[in-house]
Formats: sequence, structure tokens, C-alpha cells
Amino acid sequence: MDEDLKKQLGKIANTIRQLSMEAVQKANSGHPGMPMGCAELGAYLYGVLLQHNPKHSKWLNRDRLVLSAGHGSMWLYSCLHLSGFKVSLEDIKQFRQLHSITPGHPEYGMTDGVEATTGPLGQGVGNAVGMALGLKLLAAKFNREDFPLFNSKVYCIAGDGCMMEGISSEASSFAGHLKIDNLVLIYDANNICLDGPLAECMSENTHERYKAYGWDVYECDGYDFDRMNALFMSIRHQQERPVLIILRTVIGKGSPHKAGTHKAHGSPLGPEEVAETKELLGLPKEEFYIPQSVLSFFEQKLPKEAALEAAWNDLYRRWAAQYPDLAAEFEKMKQNELPKDLEAELRKWPVKSPIASRASSGACIQLLAKKLPQLYGGSADLSGSDETMMKDFPIVTPGHFNGRNMKYGVREFAMGAMSAGLSLTGMIQPFCGTFFTFSDYMRNAIRLASLSHYHVIYQFTHDSIFLGEDGPTHQPIEHLAALRAMPNLHVIRPGDTHEVKMAWIAALKYKGPTAIVLSRQAIPELKETDVPYDQGMGRGGYIIKKEKGRADYTLFATGSELSLSLEVAASLEKLGKSVRVVSMPCWALFEMQGAEYKHSVVEGDLGVRVAIEAGSDFGWHRYIGRHGIAICMESFGHSAPAAELAQEFGFTADAIVERLLNVPRSA
Repeated sequence: MDEDLKKQLGKIANTIRQLSMEAVQKANSGHPGMPMGCAELGAYLYGVLLQHNPKHSKWLNRDRLVLSAGHGSMWLYSCLHLSGFKVSLEDIKQFRQLHSITPGHPEYGMTDGVEATTGPLGQGVGNAVGMALGLKLLAAKFNREDFPLFNSKVYCIAGDGCMMEGISSEASSFAGHLKIDNLVLIYDANNICLDGPLAECMSENTHERYKAYGWDVYECDGYDFDRMNALFMSIRHQQERPVLIILRTVIGKGSPHKAGTHKAHGSPLGPEEVAETKELLGLPKEEFYIPQSVLSFFEQKLPKEAALEAAWNDLYRRWAAQYPDLAAEFEKMKQNELPKDLEAELRKWPVKSPIASRASSGACIQLLAKKLPQLYGGSADLSGSDETMMKDFPIVTPGHFNGRNMKYGVREFAMGAMSAGLSLTGMIQPFCGTFFTFSDYMRNAIRLASLSHYHVIYQFTHDSIFLGEDGPTHQPIEHLAALRAMPNLHVIRPGDTHEVKMAWIAALKYKGPTAIVLSRQAIPELKETDVPYDQGMGRGGYIIKKEKGRADYTLFATGSELSLSLEVAASLEKLGKSVRVVSMPCWALFEMQGAEYKHSVVEGDLGVRVAIEAGSDFGWHRYIGRHGIAICMESFGHSAPAAELAQEFGFTADAIVERLLNVPRSA
């Protein structure tokens, strides 16, 4: 590498150090160690390697960089500011302050140039694997000879904590299996954890572990620009499988008393240590100082980076002219718009009855796969059981990315994070499936999807005790309540085939994550739910049976208990009672409705209010009131056939009617 360039990169590295430690110090909160230790890496990546356009950060064929070690966010913000993204020096000074665009951990959609929301360690690795996989899927679909529309790389920076978290093992194993050759994982190996030396909690041979996954593994001094350049350039032109670079760094490099110790990890250096660090590095006393030569360096790069995108745009125009049908499909996927006739097509799509809602959803997926080229799905080793396989399309296999079905294996947490990464390509609508009880394994990935409004659809099956003989280890109880408590997540538990169809419309319309929760056991199709989307599912909750006169009882139900509630209503009416039945498949959608509509459904003199749902009653009292009756689960289930469990836990029409008749109306 040219000596002048190396000197310039050294200046950039020290600028990253200064901005990072001073922003952390000003906030009196943050993690200066990683930004200071990886400053040379930042200078090289943003100064030399990355092929992107900071003035158009969403260019489709850009290189992507994910900071899985999200606590080192000031490293990323410093790099983004210097290289020309929409992160100002004032934003740097407002690090970790209320409503700033430089929060404590990077958040997708808040800060220009941030590719994924990271912080919970290891998830960025899963996101990066999903992004890289998505780009391979798009390349397989659209690239043609002499037209490499998709040939960019995904770089991910992980720390010791990321490598210890199990999600990185899941995701890395999957990436090695598929031979994803556009993924570069950079391991900031500084041998320090937040709590002390790494040796106190980890002694594995990470090099050999990743070789066993099927990765190419290299080691590199994090301060040797020549070696760094030779290695990264070789990978750019000759990569055949995922790559791990173990980058040897010193946490807090430059700090005279805290470098190489855990004291540089999660706390400000302190005013005196900052001053001594600046003196040791030969930096000016002026706070947040950026040398003119550093500013000029990146200003001169911007036209070249814009030219990269311009050349790609020209390539795209020539490709589109030669392959107009492919170009039309490209635009469909990019816009992710739903066909105008999709609801009508779904409503008339034939599905037998009675049928498990997992099976009716699987039937819907077959139609959706034909209509939506952007739809890609996968399962955690359960596609034959959770009904997620798109039967007319191939499975993605090692080195072959023409399929639309992913077999993620038993890797639920990574599946969730990788699905988020697929959505972040901007052209893929991912869905993924597993048993509902295993949503716990992937809960933190669902949480970050909810925080960031990633458009991911989760198909969760085996939704209650009625899955039967597999027993309480597999029978969800608290899961509906837990996911309903998560902001921005739409949880839908459809009561029959009609509602399943409209659940998919809801999930595809909502620009955020949706969990569709489905039964293992067969349930009947109900004529009462056969209504257009905007009259039923789109409302989140709606009346499926009106009372005659003043209501004696109002029954609220979801899922397989919806048909049960109608049975209960019929039995009560034979006894001269007036009953309203309300389907409540999606509380989040219901709460978005206007006050007048909500009042018409759940307010007023509704008699005894009753919730019927084979899960925890947590949350139901917002609709049934403090004195309402919750016919729900108060314990774990048992291993037994579904019919016996219904008798055991009181989920039969006779048991419910008997219970209700013994409750005074004033209750």
C-alpha cells in the first residue's frame, strides 16, 4: 500500500479515536474501547474497501457493513460522519441523548448508513448471514452473463461476546453449510470482555471452530494496513465460501492507563485519561477536532463512490432492455406491492374443512408463492409439520441459490435474525416457521424486528394444549400474552380458514413483523367469518354473532376456541339467553381502530363478559373487565390426546355453559 495513503489512514484512525472517546466522555456513558481498538479497521473499510455511495445509502448493490458488536456504536457513527453519510458533527456530540440519531446502540431506520439494529450480542452476525443469503438469492434470480447486478459483499464486525452467544454459532454453521461466498465476518479479537480478561470465561480455538463450519479463516494484525489490504482485496476477488478474519486488536488502544483492560470497555475514560490519550497520540486539545486533510480525503472519494452507483444504474438499464420480463419481476420485488386482486383470489382459494389452521395457512402459501415473487420462506426443521414449504419451488442447497425454500435446521434464534437480514435486502419478503412454544428461542430476534419494523412474517403452529400427546414441554401457555406485550408486533390467532386467509393479507399489508399463530388440530370453517378483510380481520376484532336484545353474555375468543364459543352461544340460546360472540384475532389491529368502532364491539351493557382462549388469561381483562370470566389456562398442560385435555381443562361447551350459568349476571 502507498505510504502516503497509509499515513492518511493513520490520521483517519486517530480522528475516529478522538471523536469516539470524546463523544462517550461528553455523554458520560458508552463504550470507548472497541472504537479505539478498531480505529484502523474503520479507516481502512470506509477509506478504501467498501463499495457504496454515502449520498445514496440504499443503493441496492452496495457493500453492507453490520456492527454486531453494537456497543461500539461510536466507531460506526464516527466512520459514517467522516465518510459523508447524513450524520453530522452535532449528531456525534449528541451521542446517547434524547431524540438524537446517535443512540447507544445502532438502530436501523434512525441513522443513515446503519444497516441493522444491533446491540444484543451475536444478532448482527445472524442479520449479516441473512443479508448475504438474500443477495445470493437475488444474484441467482437476476444476474446474467455480463450483467452482475448483485455482486456486493456483506461485512460484519463481531466481538468476543458475539462469538460466545449461541446465535452466532447457529448462523455461522448455516452460512458454512450453504457456502455463502459473499460474507466476511471480522472478529475483533482483543481478549477482553466487559467483566475482565477473556481467558476467565473462554478458551476455545475459534479458528478451528470456524474451519469446522466450512469457513476460510485468516488472522491479521489490526494495525497493519499492508496485510489488511492484501487480505481484503484477495477475498474480494477470490472468495469461495464465508470468511472469518480474526483481527488482533488492543481494546482502548491509545489510552495510556486503560488500553488492553476491561476498564476501557463499558465506561468513559475520564477527562484526565482523555487528555493524556490525546497527548500520547499527538492530537490537538480542541474537542471533536477533525483535520482538514481527513475531510478532504473523504470529500474527494464521494464522486468516485457516486460513479460506482451510476455505472450500476447504466448496467441495470442495459440489462432491463435485454431482459424485460425479468426487469418487470425485479420491480415487483423492489416495490413489494400486493396485486389488487390478491384478497379476492385468496377468498375463493379452495381449502377443505374441517382443517388445522396450520394446513389452511400452508394451502394459502401455495397461492401466495405463485402471486408474489418476493416471497421466500423457511422452517426450523419442521416444514412438513408447520406447513411452510412452497411446493412449486426448489430448496436452497449448498452453493445453489435458485430456490425459495430455506431449511434452516434446528436454529430458531438464527432463523429469526437471518429472516430480518433477508428483509433488509429491500427486495425479499421473508416468512419463517416453527412450533409456537419455540418462539421463546427466537424471542430476542422478534423483539429487534419489532423495534425496527422489519417486515418479517412468523408462522407459529401447534398453538395450544390441543397439540396433545407431545405434552407440556411443547404446549404453549404464556406465549400469546408474551408476544402481544411486544410493541409493534402484530400477533394474529385466526379462528378458521377464512381468518387464516385474511391473516396473510394483514401480515403482507403491515410494514412490520407479524406472528400468525395456528392450530395443529382440525377446526371447522365458519360462515360467520366469511367477510371481507376490512370488515373482519382488518378490524382486529369484530362481532360474528349479534345478541338479540340485551346481551346476557358476551363471548370473546380466538383461534380454535372461536368455534367453541359459537357452540357455547348456541347452548345458551337454547336456555333463553341472549349472547354476543366477538372474534378477536389481532388485538394490535383492534386497538388501531377508531374509538366509535371499538366502543361498538367491546363497550356498553354486554352482560357477563367471557374470554375463551387456551392460553394464559394475561391481558384479557382489558376487554372483559376486572370481574369478567377468563376461561383460559392457569397451569401447564399434560401429555394426552386433545379431546381428553379439553375435558380436563374445561374447554368443552358443556363445561363452559355450566360454569357460566353459575355466575350471577351482575358479575
